[in-house]
Amino acid sequence: MIKLKTKELHFDEELKKKIEFICYFCNITPKIINGSIRKIDKTNLNYIDPHRIIINNIMFLAFNYSNELYINNLSKKIKISELENYIKSMN
Repeated sequence: MIKLKTKELHFDEELKKKIEFICYFCNITPKIINGSIRKIDKTNLNYIDPHRIIINNIMFLAFNYSNELYINNLSKKIKISELENYIKSMN
C-alpha cells in the first residue's frame, strides 16, 4: 500500500506582502492558500504543490522566492510586477 506524507509549506512573507500590497491598490482582497510537499513513503519521489492565490475567481500559483506567478496552471506565467495591470485588465 502506498503511503503519502504531506507537509505544509509556509508562504514566504516578502512574497505575501508584495501580493497583498498590489491587491490593496486594486481594492481586492486575495485569498491565499499555502502549498505543500507530498512525499511517497519509502521512495525519493516528491511533489511540490504550489501556493494558491485566488483573485476575482482566478487562481494564481506561486512558489517561494520566485518573482513569477502562474495563471491557473504552469503553462502561462506573469511577473509579479505585472500583476496590477493583469488584475485591472480582468475587470
